[in-house]
Amino acid sequence: MPIDRYVRPFLALKILLFTLLVPGAVLIYVPYWLLSDPNRNLPHANLAWALPSGLFIILGLAIYLRCAWDFAVEGSGTPAPIDPPKTLVVSGLYRRTRNPMFQGVLMLLMAECVLFADPALLIYAGSIALFFHITVVFREEPDLASRFGASYKLYCRQVPRWGFALKAFSPEPV
Repeated sequence: MPIDRYVRPFLALKILLFTLLVPGAVLIYVPYWLLSDPNRNLPHANLAWALPSGLFIILGLAIYLRCAWDFAVEGSGTPAPIDPPKTLVVSGLYRRTRNPMFQGVLMLLMAECVLFADPALLIYAGSIALFFHITVVFREEPDLASRFGASYKLYCRQVPRWGFALKAFSPEPV
């Protein structure tokens, strides 16, 4: 379903606001709080790891932006749970894994872990990964199953939750 040209700017604004608030908090505000000293100074980044972490940043950002694009263009919605896509998004990266947006955010967070080599940041990243998994299993999948019915269940049988390598950990939601 094509997006009305008058709706596009509002959809883009909603995606931008959501991105600044939610992924922005996960990727910028909380890590800054964890890493900074009482004077709000950040530790020096490990420059030996700048190139690998830069590649993670580019890839993670590309994944997030592609997913946000697919939500808007194919699904006529946003990543925000209060304004989800109106149609099931199964194209783009969603052909390979059911949760590429979460994986992109985790990749960005791992880039920060590599760049700063801070144990607290690594524990935080693991906590976020666990939170994403619990959110997917107990909130997102039941919601999508109730909204999209048989088409979502078929999609779950065809596409793994976390990627092809983890297909064994991607059972069909109840």
